[in-house]
Amino acid sequence: MRLSKESFGAQMELRATQKRNRDETNRARAAGQPKQKNRYGYQFVRLIPTGNVDHVELDPVASLILRDVAERILADETGTVTVHTEAGRLNRAGVLSPADHRSVMYGRKPKGALWNAKALKRTLTSEASLGYLMHDERPVIGSDGHAVRIAPPLWDHATRDALIKKTVPKWTGTRAPKSVRLLSGLSFCGTCGQRLYVAGRLGQNDAYGCTARVRGILSSAHCKPAPTMSIPLLNQQVEAWFLAEYGDHQISRKEFDPGTGYAARIAEIEADRTRLRGDRQAGLYESDADTEWFRSEYARMTREIEELKQLPERPAGMRWVPLGRTVEDDWKAAPDDVARRGILAEFDVHVTIHPRGAKHRVRSTGLDPEQRAAQQTTAQQHAEPGKLAEQKSEGSDGVW
Repeated sequence: MRLSKESFGAQMELRATQKRNRDETNRARAAGQPKQKNRYGYQFVRLIPTGNVDHVELDPVASLILRDVAERILADETGTVTVHTEAGRLNRAGVLSPADHRSVMYGRKPKGALWNAKALKRTLTSEASLGYLMHDERPVIGSDGHAVRIAPPLWDHATRDALIKKTVPKWTGTRAPKSVRLLSGLSFCGTCGQRLYVAGRLGQNDAYGCTARVRGILSSAHCKPAPTMSIPLLNQQVEAWFLAEYGDHQISRKEFDPGTGYAARIAEIEADRTRLRGDRQAGLYESDADTEWFRSEYARMTREIEELKQLPERPAGMRWVPLGRTVEDDWKAAPDDVARRGILAEFDVHVTIHPRGAKHRVRSTGLDPEQRAAQQTTAQQHAEPGKLAEQKSEGSDGVW
């Protein structure tokens, strides 16, 4: 009997605690206050260490990391910068994962959790990045029919829409290189044209070599002898050619221009209006007071949409921004070969290896730097707003 009474009392206490938590969550949601863990990129501000959250602001470290990732993904035109490669880059750079970052913020030790592509994509494309109060991965709707904003946005609606389109899974026949080698995915066989792979044991006589004939590719049946070359030697030769060809070229970064963002705002208001209309049809506004509120809010949203449609729209697109650095500066400042491989990919560098005894052992090709700079200037001055008129020119080449 005593055990039954204690169990019954514990059950009552548990249910009372759960009810208090639910009531507090509902109260905070209605008041537009956060009642969950802070999202990555944001931090809670408390006036006293153990007090309630006073307001939410951008995390000075995490917000810069997310914005840098978003810029890199949006600016990529080669298909080699994805959420998977960015997660790997952050792990190699030792950037704390969202869980470990939160642990450090609150004085706990990090557990060594890693970034993963799925969580990174969810963070980039979530409406929480717009500073909204969230519940079940959806913005909380306020009394005015719009989503409740509790913090400054990481970016605007147009940028979020662009990130959603850019991170949609798609298959183009190739994948972004996962290797940490400098010329992974950029080196090819001069005999059969197939991509080269690393031959030899890791750390012992590493070399790039053509394995297409061994793998049974029909077009490489006559690839004899298959070319091979030491990885350090080939990297050194390609680096010397690349810096001599492009080292003094001024860097211009491709940035996403969200435009005016009126179209995204119109789409957001139309979604709020559609949701409001659905609630009306479901019978949520039956009383006279609710009906009057519904009519006034619906009319206000309609007027706001019409006002935005009258404003001149500048569509989103890409633009070039000079950084005042040279290619050689970025090459020397790159933390690893993966970052340097990204620089090579920007200039469409391809390296072809021929067998020993060939007239030219190594041949490297890439975009012409002067024509590339002229194209960037032309695209910046004469392209339609929000569009990038960049085209590839015939490549220059270097041989040994």
